[in-house]
Amino acid sequence: MKRVMNSIRCPINAAAEYYEKLPALIAGDYVISYSEYEQLVASAAARLKETGVSKGERVAIVSNNRWEYPILLFALLRLGAVACAVSPRFPQESIRSLLKKIDCSKVVDPIERLTSVTSHEMRRIDLNTIIRRLESNGHITSSNVVIDLNHDATIIFTSGSSAHPKAVLHSFGNHYYSALGSNKNIIVQPGDRWLLSLPLYHVGGLGILFRTLIGGGAVVIPGNKENIVESIEVHDITHLSLVSTQLYRLLNKGVSPAKVKRLKAVLVGGSAVPASLITRAYECGLPLFTTYGLTEMASQVTTTHPHEPLDRLFSSGEVLDYRSLKVDNGGEILVKGKTLFKGYVEGTMTTLPVDDEGWFRTGDLGLLDSDGYLKFLGRKDNMFISGGENIHSEEIEGVLCLLNEVVEALVVPIEDEEFGFRPVAFIRSPEGKQIDKRGVALHLERYLPRFKIPISFYEWPEGVRDGRLKLDRHYFAKLAQALRQKGLK
Repeated sequence: MKRVMNSIRCPINAAAEYYEKLPALIAGDYVISYSEYEQLVASAAARLKETGVSKGERVAIVSNNRWEYPILLFALLRLGAVACAVSPRFPQESIRSLLKKIDCSKVVDPIERLTSVTSHEMRRIDLNTIIRRLESNGHITSSNVVIDLNHDATIIFTSGSSAHPKAVLHSFGNHYYSALGSNKNIIVQPGDRWLLSLPLYHVGGLGILFRTLIGGGAVVIPGNKENIVESIEVHDITHLSLVSTQLYRLLNKGVSPAKVKRLKAVLVGGSAVPASLITRAYECGLPLFTTYGLTEMASQVTTTHPHEPLDRLFSSGEVLDYRSLKVDNGGEILVKGKTLFKGYVEGTMTTLPVDDEGWFRTGDLGLLDSDGYLKFLGRKDNMFISGGENIHSEEIEGVLCLLNEVVEALVVPIEDEEFGFRPVAFIRSPEGKQIDKRGVALHLERYLPRFKIPISFYEWPEGVRDGRLKLDRHYFAKLAQALRQKGLK
């Protein structure tokens, strides 16, 4: 009979013993060793307990990345509380609504984003007070701390695929096995440094914390005004997690050959990455890994392997350990495994929408080749019908991104009296360049039937991508409709 592991020693507690003086967190000139990391987490957990935080309680963290965030997160998990990561970029009323949705009554809000929250609605926890207590009482430690792998650990809100974010509940085991499977493919070891280039309120950011912790590497938290190239140059980064926009900026700014040689892995995901961008990165010698993942599976599901040829990097790779994936007859991707979330949270209720065999329908479309490599095709709900023909936005976007002068593209439907809906495209060009609309249309005609060619091409709206890992298609659809009504093409 196979033994099922239900609990493990807390990874920080274990790492403090194994890696002791090695760096765990780096923020500018401030370096926290693994033994100090353990002391800080133990002290924070004690202080949080004094303030009334108890097992199973949901505590929101409304903050950008900062060195205190991982300490607070793991202190909450050590207490058995649930850390609810919320983007401070959301409007104040949206944050209040989200926290009410998950029945959260305590919040850590270091930048005081929620200025109008009353004590009757929610109790604030002062992060600065906790940090002062840590600095003055930094020798609290715990030996052999045990973590229940199945206990509720985090709630993360989905971004981009729907108009209303869903509250995704993960267990500690979800994050742990996600990191284990990733580390078997992308090795992390003592001396490595993974840049925290994604926000911790996103599952991709949380994944970095767990991977480095298990492997004995360090998390580097960049300064507010520090760009990725500067971080690589200053901190000797070995591992990066990027979305396509960040990769584009990295290639445009350039990295010194010596620093490129030190890089061991550049993990790129978040959405379909333009083929032209992958080719540029490959030719620059970046150790690229392309991936497919989702919040509900605690980040990566499939990833390419080290030293893949260029043609393989146009896929999303093979299924990692502790996950399973299949594509049904309709082309939809289904997933399950040890990284599958515990369910969507609504108040005190949690619902896990899986079939009788435990498969979760992602709403994504894909193809598996004969070698088991996944080709991501787009969102099922991004399909629309135009004149009786099915149109998938991502198919058109992929063809647009074959052009070197297209940095990013997004296609949305607009209402049309004759056809029901017609496609229009937003195109982001390199800085200082305008869209050659006629040239783009001629390019599309080489690859697509006429009914799939957008009837309008619009310039990319300023500032839309900044700080977002996924694009809000609902916003673009409304913008396109408004532009058409103004007669703009």
